[in-house]
Amino acid sequence: MARSSGTPVNIDGHTVMLTNLDKVLYPETGTTKGEVIDYYRAVAPWFIAHNSRRPATRLRFPDGVGTAATSVTPFFAKNVDSGTPSWVPTVTITHQHREADYPLIDDAATLIWMAQIAALEIHVPQWRVGPRGGHHDPDRLVLDLDPGEGAGLAECVRVAFLCKEILDGMSLPSVPVTSGSKGIHLYAGLDGRTSASVASQVAHQLALALEVSHPDLIVSDMKRSRREGKVFIDWSQNNGHKTTIAPYSLRGRSRPYAAAPRAWDELTEDVTNLTFTEVMERLRAGDDPLAVLLPTDAAVADAGDRLATYRSMRDGAKTPEPVPDSPPTATGVTGNSFVIQEHHASRLHWDFRLEHEGVLVSWALPKGPPTDPKKNHLAVMTEDHPLEYGTFEGTIPKGQYGGGEVTIWDAGTYDLEKWIDGREVIATLHGRPDGGLGGSAKFALIHTGKGKDDRQWLIHRMTESHATTDSARATKTAAPQGDPLPHIGPMLATAGDASDLRAGEWVYETKWDGYRAIAEVADGVAHFRSRNDKDFTRTFPELGELAALLDGHRAVLDGEIIALDPSGRSSFGTLQNRGDAKAGIVAHYMAFDVLHLDGESLLRRPYRERRKVLESLGIDGKHIHVPVTFGTDRELALRTSRELKLEGVVAKTVDGIYQPGARARTWIKLKHVYAQEVIVVGWRPGEGRRAGGIGSLLIAVNEGGGLLYVGKVGTGFTEAALAEIQKRLDRIERKTPPLDGVPRADAKDAHWVTPTLVGEVSFTEWTTTDRIRHPSWRGWRPDKDPKDVVRGAG
Repeated sequence: MARSSGTPVNIDGHTVMLTNLDKVLYPETGTTKGEVIDYYRAVAPWFIAHNSRRPATRLRFPDGVGTAATSVTPFFAKNVDSGTPSWVPTVTITHQHREADYPLIDDAATLIWMAQIAALEIHVPQWRVGPRGGHHDPDRLVLDLDPGEGAGLAECVRVAFLCKEILDGMSLPSVPVTSGSKGIHLYAGLDGRTSASVASQVAHQLALALEVSHPDLIVSDMKRSRREGKVFIDWSQNNGHKTTIAPYSLRGRSRPYAAAPRAWDELTEDVTNLTFTEVMERLRAGDDPLAVLLPTDAAVADAGDRLATYRSMRDGAKTPEPVPDSPPTATGVTGNSFVIQEHHASRLHWDFRLEHEGVLVSWALPKGPPTDPKKNHLAVMTEDHPLEYGTFEGTIPKGQYGGGEVTIWDAGTYDLEKWIDGREVIATLHGRPDGGLGGSAKFALIHTGKGKDDRQWLIHRMTESHATTDSARATKTAAPQGDPLPHIGPMLATAGDASDLRAGEWVYETKWDGYRAIAEVADGVAHFRSRNDKDFTRTFPELGELAALLDGHRAVLDGEIIALDPSGRSSFGTLQNRGDAKAGIVAHYMAFDVLHLDGESLLRRPYRERRKVLESLGIDGKHIHVPVTFGTDRELALRTSRELKLEGVVAKTVDGIYQPGARARTWIKLKHVYAQEVIVVGWRPGEGRRAGGIGSLLIAVNEGGGLLYVGKVGTGFTEAALAEIQKRLDRIERKTPPLDGVPRADAKDAHWVTPTLVGEVSFTEWTTTDRIRHPSWRGWRPDKDPKDVVRGAG
């Protein structure tokens, strides 16, 4: 590469003007800008493969990195500036108070231009943007192993292998990256169908689990005071707003180290960072350990092929749908055809498709195109379809993607008023005289994901008065007012076994491990309350999504609020650790019954009818779900539940009515693991590491008109949980025991509390002396009232 000032270089058809190539950017090693440019040119194929379509944040060092004796403050850049070449691809990201235009490093020319402006460090998120600028879900998870004072790379290596063991158990391939700085980054591959919030939650739970198992080596919270001699597992970089140093990026440290992917057998306790020359040598030899996380279909190469996803989901030999062999041809001419297809797949929906830039941009409408301007419908963006799909009708075979009958509901042309990729589309459709639209109709499609979920939109039917009105008003349409919803207490299941299933047909559902909650939706707002009327609405604001999904309906639903552990199972412990949204743990509502709908009570309707009504509502969303049942096969239900390590199943008679507030025998809980709600009546001091604090809790249940002591529980706690429990119990401390019958050995050093707090434990069995054997603490039950805690409750 030329070393003279002001040298124009053609890279992949773009001209980059290179200047000051002899300028030293790393004084300690004498490394020049020209050598930095040479490095980025050499690693460009690998850098782009792993980092393309990711908005790039840069740390620029126009005057170099300085030395150990002279520090230099880098220039932090998100937005592209006026000096950015016009050919550099960019994407607009909406932040809380502003928008920013980020460059995308999709080609070697862009990477070399960044090196030319001394952008030594390049940081990217774990998600990519789609062809229309919307956020895809992350395709990788990252754990930043950051050593505290007194720890180093050797300790990070030990932690990396502990993380690998868990990730292997989750079937997630992982690759370590020596970061070029203090620690190690550990990347794991995701399938692109997990949201950033869930990925962050999984990473957080992994870090917490390892901290509990290795408290002398690992810490999982942000407090620097706790990190001395330990490794902090920074799980937060999976947050959709966070970035991590890009693999193969240089670092702005005293020496030109790079973030270098490593093979696991390289990761010994004497591992060191690699310099940029060592990284180049490895890549020239074809050694890219991170390649195992790339999609097998070379997604980067397909970035410009708008039908790549469509083809990957279909086999032309097995489906009558058109499956083109090649990408759509760019002609420069944009057509204006549309088609709406009625699709009887696993669930009936309508496919809404508009021709745009050589493909049919597509949305799935669970409830079809809206007919009333006062009611918006959900529109879920799907993969682009080929233009040939505009005339397709036929049967997609069972077992193939979208299996079922497809017919054309309406088709024709459209007049475009507005098209902003990833945000808003306004068009007037001119259908067939005998089509479903009944002629012409004007629609606005509005993206509602706010940059986090590029699939969820609303479709709004506009009236003539909307012709000059901003379509954003569609989101403000108020649901009609109605009579107050009835207050319905939840029906309770009875604990039992197979012998309790009387004659008749039974359906088996998953027994969820969370908070039981009644959902009330009216006037566009969703409220959630527990069985003892505790308001969960503000505690779990993400569940407010239910109101939009119900799309103007007034309803009362029954379900369970849950959180998922790192393996994707509902976990009461994970829900307990949720804290607030900053913890990265999100809640989900599993709706399993509908009790009242649009002024009609469904309580006396049999279960099979209520279930059909529930499924017809189409309320599966990001945080709201209608879980599938196991059907009528009890053995399959129990076997599947056991294999998935779930708590058990609930059997429900298909002809049973809903009995508010009653513990009925038409719902039977069949458990693999026993759980018991308990009342905390006191605590005993701990020893060893727990000296000076709680060692165990003394617990009881209601029986015979008073409290029955059932034992003590001393396992299942984290240090954080014990500290929180101590604060709660200190507020309700009392001098005398609130019950009789506590053995002298347990009572001799006990601290007593007023019996107002309910928790839950898991256990193996009840003893003949009315004690719980091998209890383990699961967490608090704020949704339960102490007076309702009896043997078998849980």
